[in-house]
Amino acid sequence: MGFFSFFSKKETLDNGLQNTKTRVFSKIAHAIAGKTKVDEEVLDNLEDVLITSDVGVDTTLDIIHNIEARVARDKYVGTAELNTILKEEIINLLAINPDENNEGFEIPKADRPYVILVVGVNGVGKTTTIAKLAYQFKEEGKKVILGAADTFRAAAIEQLSIWGERIGVPVIKQQMGADPASVAYDTLSHATAEKADVVIIDTAGRLHNKIGLMNELAKIKKVMQKIDVNAPDQVLLVLDGSTGQNAFEQAKQFVKATEVTALAITKLDGTAKGGVVIGISHQMKVPVKYIGLGEKMTDLQPFDRKEFVESLFSQT
Repeated sequence: MGFFSFFSKKETLDNGLQNTKTRVFSKIAHAIAGKTKVDEEVLDNLEDVLITSDVGVDTTLDIIHNIEARVARDKYVGTAELNTILKEEIINLLAINPDENNEGFEIPKADRPYVILVVGVNGVGKTTTIAKLAYQFKEEGKKVILGAADTFRAAAIEQLSIWGERIGVPVIKQQMGADPASVAYDTLSHATAEKADVVIIDTAGRLHNKIGLMNELAKIKKVMQKIDVNAPDQVLLVLDGSTGQNAFEQAKQFVKATEVTALAITKLDGTAKGGVVIGISHQMKVPVKYIGLGEKMTDLQPFDRKEFVESLFSQT
């Protein structure tokens, strides 16, 4: 990655987290007002700050416990150091999870398409995330084919078709109400014949009936495996970061319902709830692979824990 690309990525990250940064800094300033030393009262206030910033209770308690241990060890910790200490402790906490990297999906060179099945409720940015992934893979020189297997909504098929036309990738579709597994089969069959590198398949956005979701996704996998026993390579769950703890609850429900292998957290720009990424990254046993920071095709970024936390606590 060149200097300009690195700078552009950092600028997008900083801008996308601006509302969260403003909220967190203002709350921390209030929590330490009139204090020079980090004591029990400051830590209680900090606990409230993190919980109300959507970091999540369990992750917050782990962070506070680590800071308490540090304060006990160092005897005196000034409040002026609190942002730096907090940043270090969050990075250390997230580093415990070895499953995440900062590369997003790495598509291996192979004689078969790499298949990504995308799940998530309606309205989280699922279709635009698919489009952004397809665009980025295409920019890397890969041949991409999309499958419109959310056949329960005509709008979903139409939206994916429009994105396909815009970015210049084919979309395999059937009429509304068609069997999603049939669409997935057609998509992978076509992609295999065309020697495509990547297949991304949209699925119906609902969770109200977990048994129905499990059965539908199991059927999709089963028919794809008639063509390729390794399909799908990834099951990507898309979450709306602007919903805060609701996103975390959705993640838990979907992980229980199906074999989710990766997460994408969208709509972090324009919200003050970006702290939810920390909690989800720490608590879920599924890696956060991408974060959405804006409308542009390049605003879907591979998630880098250290870069994320550094940006969150940078006062720029």
